[in-house]
Amino acid sequence: MSADNNTLRIALIGFGEVGRRFADDLHGNPALALSAYDILREDSSKRAGYERAASKRNVTARENAKAACEGAHLVFSAVTAAAAEKVAAEAADFLKRGQIFFDINSAAPGTKQRASAHLTKAGADYVEGAVMAPVKKPGIRVPILAGGVRAEETAERLNALGFNIEPVPKEIGHASATKLCRSIIIKGLEALLVDCAKASEHAGVKESVFASLQETFPSIDWHALAEDMKERVATHGVRRSEEMREAGEMLSEFGFDAELALAVANAQARGAKRGG
Repeated sequence: MSADNNTLRIALIGFGEVGRRFADDLHGNPALALSAYDILREDSSKRAGYERAASKRNVTARENAKAACEGAHLVFSAVTAAAAEKVAAEAADFLKRGQIFFDINSAAPGTKQRASAHLTKAGADYVEGAVMAPVKKPGIRVPILAGGVRAEETAERLNALGFNIEPVPKEIGHASATKLCRSIIIKGLEALLVDCAKASEHAGVKESVFASLQETFPSIDWHALAEDMKERVATHGVRRSEEMREAGEMLSEFGFDAELALAVANAQARGAKRGG
């Protein structure tokens, strides 16, 4: 795909928190060429900031996704859960045989399966990714599960750069189910603890409540955890809300009641709007 066979060309579709954090860790690697496209480019008030962020990391900001993916060996899709299938369907119109589309969005198994079908039909290869922890601190070392016919190859190539990717069964949906089942606990606990802290503080009983929790779960620093989760919801609640709606879709696909997951999604969205 490239005349220089020693250069691995990676395209980042979505250059938000995840794309920029990965680019930070990959910056300066002479064996890589990075390009990116983000919908921020379409907003005249945000375009300059996006382009500066890319330039700072030696990433070529392109005018559209097709241009960003031209000649890329591997394409990361790091957008939002709500946009995951749409981006995959659009990519199917221009990706070529041999290119790998690595979908690391937090989407339901059914969403990933539909996304995979778009790419496979077009002749490109789809690899499902599930990011299993917040990216901010570990960067490319964050644990990622990968499924699909070229998952092992993808893991091998990216792990050589410092990534932490574990191939799982090739069936599309396995990795995302693992991720979203975990998210029911993690995002649910965030929402519960934010409400608990708010209500107990309002009632003047926070110290007593947290002391009782400490007795029941002595290994947890409840004050620190409550502050951490309040910040997570305030900063990332919109994205987490989308993820929990995907968890609700997964539960519905499985024939289970999605009411709790959707309630958590609503709580995450409210927390983001009100700053926790």
